[in-house]
Amino acid sequence: MSSRRSYPSDLSDAEWALLEPLIPAPKPGGRPAKVPRREIVNAILYVLENGIKWRAMPRHAAGVCS
Repeated sequence: MSSRRSYPSDLSDAEWALLEPLIPAPKPGGRPAKVPRREIVNAILYVLENGIKWRAMPRHAAGVCS
């Protein structure tokens, strides 16, 4: 994972191990992912837990928000 700040809403390794198989893999032939799927899920959980708008995400999450 990246060196970004961690948040209480972030998935633990055990939670990610359970959830990762349920998230569809990228289809072949597309662009390479710029942001890991785990970071996208963490960003969604952050928004849900904190009741903020997607655009109000912290700056370090800019790659996830675009």
